[in-house]
Amino acid sequence: MRTALEAQAVIKQYQAGSNTVNAVDDVSFSLQPGEFVALVGPSGSGKTTMLAMLAGLLQPTSGAVIVDGEALSAMKEKERSRFRRRKIGFTFQANNLVPYLTVLENVELMLRLNDQFDAASRKRARELLVLLGLEERLNALPRQLSGGQQQRVAIARSLINRPAVVLADEPTASLDSERAFQVVETLANLVHEQGSAGIMVTHDLRMVEYADRIIHMLDGRVEQILTPEDDLSCLANPAECRMIEADLLGFDAARSYQPDMVSAVGDAFLWQPSFSAS
Repeated sequence: MRTALEAQAVIKQYQAGSNTVNAVDDVSFSLQPGEFVALVGPSGSGKTTMLAMLAGLLQPTSGAVIVDGEALSAMKEKERSRFRRRKIGFTFQANNLVPYLTVLENVELMLRLNDQFDAASRKRARELLVLLGLEERLNALPRQLSGGQQQRVAIARSLINRPAVVLADEPTASLDSERAFQVVETLANLVHEQGSAGIMVTHDLRMVEYADRIIHMLDGRVEQILTPEDDLSCLANPAECRMIEADLLGFDAARSYQPDMVSAVGDAFLWQPSFSAS
């Protein structure tokens, strides 16, 4: 079976005056189709930087990100943008819904951009939105939605064209507890059902119960790799954690950059960074 997503010795460095800072430091792992992984760690651990490189929005200083058998760094920017639109579904904390399109139209937009819009895909868009609890808001504009509702529209948009990889940065940040559990469970189920590789960055450790594996990052490195069956109390106190051999869980090695705004409409991406490494 082809690996859906692979990071090979990925490093991302920044210059801070005369010092070189490794926001991500020699990270390697792989995901098979249908796997859903939680990426956790404290602020500044490199989670968001890593996610941005997996999405092809940020280039690593060294190493490679391979999606569905193709290396992102080998592509020119226009080619990478087209590839990203077809193969990578993502939602960041900035939802970036098109303000003059309805909820349904925002989800259908990705189908139209990929020449996949037809009666069957329109039906799927509706079904996704219903699964995410938005059946009464299909014709609403983004400004008429709560922050949590906007987040769920963005999640539906990330899944609509059945991408090889689905990436979500804090998908429950704007949700109450009940809705957060529902959304993550639905996201995990859809990743499993459609055979995507899914990665969710989260600070809410209650959500990792829906993950197949848990990658714990600290200071830019993979500190430990766990499963929901392991004792997860160590995530709140990393000093107490026992290292689990990476190759037992399908990882190749066990040893950021915060996007303030990601605006995605077709091939147009505007990413304005700050320099915190979260």
